[in-house]
This record gives sequence, C-alpha cells and structure tokens, in this order.
Amino acid sequence: MALLPKEIFKAYDIRGIVGKTLTPEFVEIIGRAIGSEAIDRKQTEICVGFDGRLSGPELSNALIKGILKTGIHVINLGMVTTPMVYFSTFFLKTQSGVMVTGSHNPPDYNGLKMVLGSDTLSTEAIQKLYARIEKESFYEGQGIEKKYDIANDYIDAIKNHIHLKRPMKIVIDCGNGVAGAYARKIYESIGCSVEELFCDVDGTFPNHHPDPSEPHNLNDVIAHLKKSDAELGFAFDGDADRLGVVTKDGQIIYPDRQLLLFAEDVLSRNPNATIIFDVKSTRNLFQWIKDKGGKPLMWKTGHSLIKAKMKEENAALAGEMSGHTFFKERWYGFDDGIYAGVRLLEILSRFDNPSEILNNLPNSISTPELQIKMNEGEPHALIKKLQTEAQFDNALEIIKVDGLRVEYEDGFGLMRASNTTPVIVLRFEAENKIALERIQGSFRDVLTLATPSSVLPF
Repeated sequence: MALLPKEIFKAYDIRGIVGKTLTPEFVEIIGRAIGSEAIDRKQTEICVGFDGRLSGPELSNALIKGILKTGIHVINLGMVTTPMVYFSTFFLKTQSGVMVTGSHNPPDYNGLKMVLGSDTLSTEAIQKLYARIEKESFYEGQGIEKKYDIANDYIDAIKNHIHLKRPMKIVIDCGNGVAGAYARKIYESIGCSVEELFCDVDGTFPNHHPDPSEPHNLNDVIAHLKKSDAELGFAFDGDADRLGVVTKDGQIIYPDRQLLLFAEDVLSRNPNATIIFDVKSTRNLFQWIKDKGGKPLMWKTGHSLIKAKMKEENAALAGEMSGHTFFKERWYGFDDGIYAGVRLLEILSRFDNPSEILNNLPNSISTPELQIKMNEGEPHALIKKLQTEAQFDNALEIIKVDGLRVEYEDGFGLMRASNTTPVIVLRFEAENKIALERIQGSFRDVLTLATPSSVLPF
C-alpha cells in the first residue's frame, strides 16, 4: 500500500495538491480509514459531497469506494456546499459526513472536511486516521451507496424559520465557487431579489479567488453596488462556509463586527447565553456581549476547535475573524456562509438603511492578518518559547489560549502559529494610530530579539 504524505493531515482537515500529495489512490485509502474509524464510533452511514473543483467528482468517487470497502453505507449528495453536508448529517440522521473540498485554496488543491458521530475531526483525531493507515488497521465489508438530493430539504429548513420584515435587494459574488449553484435560490426563497456575480460554478476560478477574507476579492461587489440599487453585497468562499459583507457605500464589515450584530440579536431571545469568538477577533466583543446580557468567551482559531468548544459550553453562537459563523440558536451549530447571510438579512430588514446600521457598529483601527514566513515546525516552537520568555511592558493581560494575545488599556496585539501553513500570524487593534504603532513596536522588539533573521511585515 502506498504510504501517504503526512503533511496533508492538517489541524482542521486533510488537504493536498491534486495528483501529487492527493491522488484518487490516496483518497480511497483515506476513505477506508474514515470508514473504519466510523465503525469504531458505532456509525453505520456517511453522507459524502464535493464542491465545484475540477477534481471533485473523481476524488469523491475514490473516497466513496474506500468507505464502502469497510461495510459503511454512503449517501452520495453530489455537488453541494460544505454546510449542506453538515446539514445532511442532522436531517438524514447519519451524524457523519465527509466533504471533498479545497475551500479557499488555489485550484490545484483539494481536501476533506470530516464529521464522525457528530464530532468534527481535528488535530489528534486527524492524526489518528494517519496512524490507522500506517498500521493498515481497516475493517472489511461491503457498504451500499445511494444518491440523495439534499438541496430542497436544506432550502425549506431555512425558508421555514427566517422571516424578513420587508423584501430586500442584494448582490452576491460566489467567486465561481459551489455557492453559485444554490445561493440565489435560497435568498429568493426568503423574499430577496438577487443580482449575481460569478455564480457559474467553475473550478478554475477565472474571475477572482473565492476568499472573502482578502479585501481585494471584494472589489467586484464594491464596484457593482455603486451602480446598482442593491442594498448590500455578500461574497462566499469556495465551499460556502464563510461570508464576506459589504455595505452600499463600499465598506467591508469584517466577520468580528458582524458577530456584534448577531450577538445582540441572539441575546435578545437568549439572555445569559455564551458567545464564543476566536483570538483574532476585536476586543469590542467583550464589553458588547456583556452589555447585551451575554457571556463572552475567547477561544482558539479553527472551525473544528470552535465547534468542539461550542458543544462543551452549550454556546448559542460563535464566530471567527476568518468568516466562519456558527449559529446554535434556531439552527444546528455548524458554520455556514449562506445561512449567516440569511440571518443578517433577517435583522437588517427591520431597518430602512441597513448599511447605516452596519457602519455604526463599534469599530477600532486594526491591521489585516499579517504573516511571518518560516520553515516547517519553526512557528510552533517559537510561540512556545515566547509564551514563557517574552516580556511586554504595560500589558494588562497576556492570554495564551492560542499563541500570545497581549491586551493593553487601548488595544491588543496577537501572534500565533498557523495550524495550516508554516507562518506566524499577527494582528493588531487599537483605539488610535499612536496606540497601534506603540503596540506594534512592543511586538517588533520581542520578535527581533527572538528571531533576528525573520522579515517582519510591520
């Protein structure tokens, strides 16, 4: 049996370059490992879907072949969004699903996001799959495959509990990702009129990359809003589990600011609920959530880690700076970009000027995500060292839940090791420019001392 490259087994998913580190042969072996792990977790059936990437159908078939060889049955959903696979695990009561997706990675990538027995696999559980493959510890059997079209069930589930106060007009940019196959129909079902940009599914992504966390990927939405009478713009990533939001006047409302509005809405019906946000998010969330009667909780970055924490804390809502938003109140607790958009419209339909509501949300001066490139293994070692040795003058608090988040009276600085690529991720936020520069200066001093040869991006 071919030995699979260990580096494709990431912290939140399995991901590699198609035809090189991720081949149909490899994916079939991974399917056998997933099926065997499912049996150990007392599962009998797994839903499988794939996104709009060119390699999706072939890799999905290989995955299904591998799962069936263990005796686990497969419900083949075909081309769907990642959230539709998550939804199917509840609606079809399988508790297990695998999505073949490269998310927002370049076109030559693909990968797997996995849920088994209602647990989204991450870190140790993903490494356990690799260990199982090394030992060739597979069950043998013959499962049965059946096809199922989940789209109408998913659309009905959304339509039946979302109520807009008035019809709204929006523009959506799907970046040629799989959201393009479903988003228009979903938004029209709740009473929106929709103008589409790049909604034909094309795995070469000919117009721009489907990653709404990169501001330049929102330029087309911003330009379209100027000439259209649409009220708001939405953009989705490649597998539709993340949302980007743009106001009529071209302001980007980053996901941590979206979460302010979502938190207020959820807490109006669920006083005292726990709201989780990741370490990259704005510090404005702490006071805002408390003021609205909720319990703020900061946690590690990573969609699977957030989902596990939500389950543990029985949280009503969670969000990440990258654009993953998780609604447990009135929904199932998984991240879903299209659904987050629906919830946003439900809130904003109460107002005549939605953009004004969004633009008036608390804001600070902040940097985008900055990165220091390093060699494999170096970022985690450096952060571990700095967690014990680094000194930050005048810090109010140093939070070590995921890297180092240093809180000051007037802002914060963050550095953490990415779990997907060998980089240190940094982010800064402050009440004014002088404070921002001072906080960056403290981090610059610490990093220059610890890693003199690194090129700092600030």
